[in-house]
Order: sequence, then structure tokens, then C-alpha cells
Amino acid sequence: MLSDTLTSSPVAPRRSSRLVATFTWLCCLLLCVTAPVAVGLPEDADQPIHIRAEQAEIDQNAELVIYRGTVEVDQGSLRVTADEMRVEYRDQKVIRITALGSPARYKQQVAADQEQVEADASTIVYHTQQERLDLKGNAFLRQEGNEITGDFIQYDIVAGKVDAKANEADPVRMILQPATRTE
Repeated sequence: MLSDTLTSSPVAPRRSSRLVATFTWLCCLLLCVTAPVAVGLPEDADQPIHIRAEQAEIDQNAELVIYRGTVEVDQGSLRVTADEMRVEYRDQKVIRITALGSPARYKQQVAADQEQVEADASTIVYHTQQERLDLKGNAFLRQEGNEITGDFIQYDIVAGKVDAKANEADPVRMILQPATRTE
């Protein structure tokens, strides 16, 4: 009897579709925020991800979530700030995170015995499956006191490999710290 009342009510279909839409939105949001943003301290992956933005837009058909307006992401030692962040996913897995800003910034402690890695660029793209950062436009990367600047920097997080390219106006620049001597 109660189920007949609910299904015959003109309000029930609207509530049901709203509930499904809200549930789908929450699942999509949960999917995006529980995906690891970068490899860092082992305990980082166990920490909650906090995302703050002025606006969030979810396009389920395009499998895309866009955060806009002073976007801040924190998870353990990880911190990313940007004007806009795009999270692309396929088959319920995050495949690419793009941070856009003036500049977008990335910071993370990748190992307990190392300083934080810091990066900034106009565009930071994190390829989740390859665990690689692409820094585009006024790119800067600092790790263990060593610095590199260029128009484009590709940073393989796992291998610790850096590849930098210049534009016509500015060369790639590096500052390398001397090795410490043990006596």
C-alpha cells in the first residue's frame, strides 16, 4: 500500500531521479577525491583528501570533474593549488589530473629522508598510470636543493628522472648542489 502511494505520487519520480543523480554525483566525487594524486610518503595514501574550490562541475558523459576558483588539494604531505583543476577518469579510474594557474603549484614529501619536491608551472599535468608530472609554461622544479627551470619539464616520479626543454627565448637553467663529502 505504501509503495503504491509512493509510485503513484507525482513527487516520487522527481525525488527518485534526484536521489539517483545525487548518489551518482557523490560516487563520482568520491572516485575523484580518493584517487592518489602523486606518489609520496607511504602514509600519504592513507590520509583523507581535502579539496576546496569555489565551484565543482561534474560531467558524467565526458568522465570529467572540473574544480574552479582557488582550488586547493591536500593529502598528507601533498599540496596542490591552482585556479582550475580537471580530473579525467575512465572506467572509474582517474587517468589524468590537470592543474591550471598563474602559476599552479605542487608540493610533496616523496621520502621521509628527503626535502619536499616543489614544482610550479602554468599547467601541471599528473598522469596517474605513468606516475609522471608534466610542467608546462614557466616550469620550475626543486628537489633536494637542486633546481631546474624551462618551458617544459617532465618529471618521472618513480624513476626520479627529469627531462627539460626550453623555448626560443629562455634556455633550460639548472642549479645543482655539490655532493656532500663523507670523511
